[in-house]
Amino acid sequence: MFRNIFIPVNDAETTAAAVREGVALAKSIGAKVTGFHATPRFHHAILQEGVKSLDFREHEEFDRQESARAEKCLGLVRHLAEDEGVSCECFCESNDYPHEAIIKAAQDKGCDLILMSAHGGLGVAGLITGSETAKVLARSTIPVLVYH
Repeated sequence: MFRNIFIPVNDAETTAAAVREGVALAKSIGAKVTGFHATPRFHHAILQEGVKSLDFREHEEFDRQESARAEKCLGLVRHLAEDEGVSCECFCESNDYPHEAIIKAAQDKGCDLILMSAHGGLGVAGLITGSETAKVLARSTIPVLVYH
């Protein structure tokens, strides 16, 4: 069956239920989990006249906020896996296209299932308008299980 379940998280509150289910599934079949968070890259504001600012403090603050967000999300995966005695690896990468980062990272880590949240209120409308989950579903060669 599945040996390595890839669980991408982007917000600790909206993905908590999916993480719990993913960890429970991993425990029930003796698999490990790989937690992943894609952070956006920093982009300077571009105006008609050119770059708004090259203030590196903005970049540092952006990186600090994104690192804290990633740690909160991945901390949830680590904590739940540890509580259930499930082997867990977590990491994060910067990428402006989360669906591409998710698919590539899952392949690179040898994962054989991607378990993603449908993010609650998006429902069918979110899938039609192009959520990251829908993009992964459409492009991944690895099976995708969507938790709603």
